[in-house]
Amino acid sequence: MSTGNMNLTLKVWRQKNNKTKGALVDYKLTDISPDMSFLEMFDVLNEQLINKGEEPVVFDHDCREGICGMCSMFINGRPHGPKDLVTTCQLHMRSFKDGDTIVVEPWRAAAFPVVKDLTVDRSAFDRVIAAGGFISVNTGNAQDANNLPIPKMQADAAFEAAACIGCGACVATCKNASAMLFVSAKISQLALLPQGQPERYRRVQSMVAQMDAEGFGNCTNTGACEAECPKGISLENIARMNRDFASAKFISEETV
Repeated sequence: MSTGNMNLTLKVWRQKNNKTKGALVDYKLTDISPDMSFLEMFDVLNEQLINKGEEPVVFDHDCREGICGMCSMFINGRPHGPKDLVTTCQLHMRSFKDGDTIVVEPWRAAAFPVVKDLTVDRSAFDRVIAAGGFISVNTGNAQDANNLPIPKMQADAAFEAAACIGCGACVATCKNASAMLFVSAKISQLALLPQGQPERYRRVQSMVAQMDAEGFGNCTNTGACEAECPKGISLENIARMNRDFASAKFISEETV
């Protein structure tokens, strides 16, 4: 009697570190439930490898709720797999069928060097944020929301930009490994709010300069980043960042 479970072939990228060559290695999995998440399926694979005395596949994961942005896998040629607006941990095996071959690779970008197997070093994103993704105001008890009236459309746009989880799918899918969607979202979420105005132009200059220093490429204008973003971050943020960057050139150093 059929259980509805699947037999699969995985082609997984294995690489000891950034100094050694990697290769795709084949693994056979049987009796995989369609209700498993993609990461649960990898847990099954790693349990089998450990039981055989082999080294498990290294991959990033944390919350497994589509929030942290850690699960950075290139699955059958797409970041996070075949579904739109989902992270790898939200992808379920019902998206595949019995007998499928699934190719799993790490993000491919010079600014994201491979640490091991499917794990890459995304600390470049942290350094971009440290360059300007903050506001210099005294913190304490939150003000009453009515004390800072913000137009709803503006508040909604800031909230949508802040939904970026920094997973790096935009970089992974871009032909030039551009980080402009990520950086522009982090700039926009502050540029659209009153608290972000005092450092608005200094912020865009600093974060763009750090983005370039990290080795990310230029925008291709193809829109692949927005199409593959699990949170649907809009290209409008890139336009806003470009406008602010251009405006910063006409503002005095004292103001910036």
